[in-house]
Amino acid sequence: MKIIQRIGLFLFAIGFIAFIGSLFISSYTLTQETIINNAQSKAQATILTEVLAEVVNHNYTSKWAFVSAINNEIETLNTAYRENQEWDKVIYNQKELLFYFTKNSTVGPIKSKGTLWFLLTFGVGILGAVLTNLFSYIGHAGIKNNGIFFSKWKSRGWIGMILGGFLILFYILLYWFPMYIAEWALMLDPLSKSLSGNPASQWFLYGFLYTVAIITMGIRFIKKYRHNKYQVVRTISVMFFQTSFAFIIPDILARLNLPAYDLKNIFPLDYTLFFEWRLDEYLANGFIGYFMLFWSISLFLIGVPLITYFYGKRWYCSWVCGCGGLAETAGDEFRHLSDKSLKAWRLERFTIHTVLVFAIFMTVAVIYAYITGDNHFLGMDTYKIREWYGFAIGSVFAGVVGTGFYPILGNRAWCRFGCPLAAYLGLVQRFKSRFRITTNGGQCISCGNCSTYCEMGIDVKWYAQRGQNIVRSSCVGCGICSAVCPRGVLKLENGAEEGRFNDESIFTFGNDGVRLRDDL
Repeated sequence: MKIIQRIGLFLFAIGFIAFIGSLFISSYTLTQETIINNAQSKAQATILTEVLAEVVNHNYTSKWAFVSAINNEIETLNTAYRENQEWDKVIYNQKELLFYFTKNSTVGPIKSKGTLWFLLTFGVGILGAVLTNLFSYIGHAGIKNNGIFFSKWKSRGWIGMILGGFLILFYILLYWFPMYIAEWALMLDPLSKSLSGNPASQWFLYGFLYTVAIITMGIRFIKKYRHNKYQVVRTISVMFFQTSFAFIIPDILARLNLPAYDLKNIFPLDYTLFFEWRLDEYLANGFIGYFMLFWSISLFLIGVPLITYFYGKRWYCSWVCGCGGLAETAGDEFRHLSDKSLKAWRLERFTIHTVLVFAIFMTVAVIYAYITGDNHFLGMDTYKIREWYGFAIGSVFAGVVGTGFYPILGNRAWCRFGCPLAAYLGLVQRFKSRFRITTNGGQCISCGNCSTYCEMGIDVKWYAQRGQNIVRSSCVGCGICSAVCPRGVLKLENGAEEGRFNDESIFTFGNDGVRLRDDL
């Protein structure tokens, strides 16, 4: 078994090296046809063809030189338009154009032998990851966290810092410089076209990598917690929702010329819900569009408080959400890094509710602009408000910090400090929910496992020693505290307040952790 695991690691390393190397083996030649096919309109195509005349049909061996040549010409043109206040002529989709120009101008093995390179990079890498994770945690069932505080990648060692640096760099390229990873999207063109009928964008690339990470690391998570039915079932749940609702279904909707959105993504996490282009798209698609809009609004106004009342925020944060799914699977090895200090808790309460207020304020502003046609709200440009939120919260906080800082801040930094939906769910859970973690203080031996492995920074041991129920707005109900408790002190419950065990609870509990009831 260990041999297979080592083979898996070797294959993953080969795939990863080829994956990185694929960005540096192409040359680039922009054609007039590429400009016409990727321009936003005929007028834009005509202008770009004229402006990029010196770039067209010139072969560039350096991606940096190719992108710089196009970018400089477009920037010069936009500067002239702005100085003359010809705002309707400004090319606003500059970043998107650079991505597609680079992707479709690629010359070399990635273009000519795309299938082979897909197998060598994605194929070999995924196979290696599956083999490695499938044959990890061999032996008797039980949670094994041996040596994590001495690990060079699990406890802020040099390997962890390199991993964090790579993730941060990836998100920076994805959000602001996607043209430099265009080859990765090019290799996914056949898959994207088979699902949506469209070439792969950087967001299809991201969705694919995100889904692969949750599935492959979900296998590892299930192997690690295989003795605990609750952990196995909820991991399968997040794998299913990410693969179907977040990845496959939106592409199928796009193929049917319908609004292609993740129908489990809830406002205010889905902060673009009330943007004019989203509303126009919904309203332009008749019954289906109206249903999608109704579904999104009713899920936020009715679904969230109702389901959270019965099951707590875990129904979404630990069973459905893609952010939570990635944190639980790919980020599980870093859960012990979550700051448990009082200062962190105070910061958490301030930042997460500030983001929620920001999201609501932005939404009110964009709805006001949509209804009145006035793009200024309380003296502020509504487009600027959206731009600030998208940059600071949607990109930097949720992406760069939220995932890139797994090896530094733990796996739930975004969920804990930034997610506006988590703040909304938490308010309902804290003040009007039947969910709680009950404790038996008489059995607690103060080992501290529960607090150490709480990804949300809750000092669970403090409650356990006193036999107090844990009702915290930040708790995502992952159940790991119960799973790592050697004495069965902690129980996840959502039944009536009278008593810890009752017929209304959907879970039973034993020495092997939290289990779904068999009679349901």
